[in-house]
Amino acid sequence: MVYAATAGTSHLPITAPPGVLALQRALVWLAGASVAIVFFEPSPYEFVTLIASVLFFATGLRMRLVFMPLLFALIVLNVGYSIGAIPFLDKPEVMNWILTSWYMAITVMLFAMVISEDTEARLDMLRRGLIVGAMIASISGVAGYFHLVPGGYDLLTLYDRARGTFKDPNVLGAFLILPALFTLQSVVSDRFGKAFRNAIAFGIISLAILLSFSRAAWGGLIITAAFMLALMVFTSRSQAQRSRIIIMALIAVVLAVALVAVLLSLSSVADMFKQRASFDQSYDEGRFGRFGRHILGAQMALQVPFGIGPLQFHTYFPEDTHNSFLNAFMSGGWISGVCYPALVFVSVITGFRYIFVRVPWQRAYLAIFSAFLGIVGESFIIDTDHWRHFWMMLGTMWGMYAAAESYRATSVSISAGTSAAS
Repeated sequence: MVYAATAGTSHLPITAPPGVLALQRALVWLAGASVAIVFFEPSPYEFVTLIASVLFFATGLRMRLVFMPLLFALIVLNVGYSIGAIPFLDKPEVMNWILTSWYMAITVMLFAMVISEDTEARLDMLRRGLIVGAMIASISGVAGYFHLVPGGYDLLTLYDRARGTFKDPNVLGAFLILPALFTLQSVVSDRFGKAFRNAIAFGIISLAILLSFSRAAWGGLIITAAFMLALMVFTSRSQAQRSRIIIMALIAVVLAVALVAVLLSLSSVADMFKQRASFDQSYDEGRFGRFGRHILGAQMALQVPFGIGPLQFHTYFPEDTHNSFLNAFMSGGWISGVCYPALVFVSVITGFRYIFVRVPWQRAYLAIFSAFLGIVGESFIIDTDHWRHFWMMLGTMWGMYAAAESYRATSVSISAGTSAAS
């Protein structure tokens, strides 16, 4: 709470009393930390965001005109899901799926409105909370995998893969990418003491990603880290800063390769690594494999305007869609099938516009945007529809879009005033 009260601002006017401001920032931190614990539903994140919604609205939260397209898209998306679910509302799992989808939409709007004000400080609190949550999830997964906790292997692993505080190893791996990027940013750009602490955190988080044996998370971390570091080089203000980022990134790569080599010397890790690194998994191949289902499902989507309903794909095929864009068509028909990719890709295209905008929170923006792109890519091969951190990032990005425009407008006004005065 002390840090929350004294953290930097977004350089925009803030009218909330110091105590209210500290409480708001603390809630953002708690939301970031709680998103890492989803053993059960409703998860702690649901309770935290619900409390945050009430308190933020009670203490002042503005709905901006710029968010109306986002709100409209989220409503249309979930209306489509709800229409598709009508024949199955007597099934508790379908009703729960629909309610979760609507609630995820609420969290998107919450984060958009929250991050659009007091942006720099709230983003920093969100970053800190996500790193704490990631450390809890990572240490739990690593401890469970190596039998460091009595009974922990059964609780903290699944199919001989670390899952930590998540239900699924794939979700653990995907969630950890953004906190990993945050810590990597510190490693390549901060002073030695802070960089060293974050290097340790980055190593633990990367180890957990490796032990999740999620191929998508492995590739996602490598690709998003490379993309983010490239953006950091391009947006750096000095040659010295660019040189340090490149040198530290190369050192990080060497250390990462050494860590993987050490782990592969353990037979259990090596065997699972070889199995998961293979591209000829049985569930990916054949007419009803992952990619075969995508083709067959796309053909079916053209014939069912209102979809087949949420959680019904497995009644037609051996497994679920494992493709969020296809699942939008299957669950909510053409309404959701068109709206979901439109929402995602409009957000991505808009995001590219703000990469080079000079704002105080530019570094955090680059990490979040890179991680979001990674999840969008992963959405083509796995169901990300109810990943809490995905919707959190979506709302956060829209909040940063609005804040960037406000910051630029304020900067222009100040510059104009200064010019007029001189």
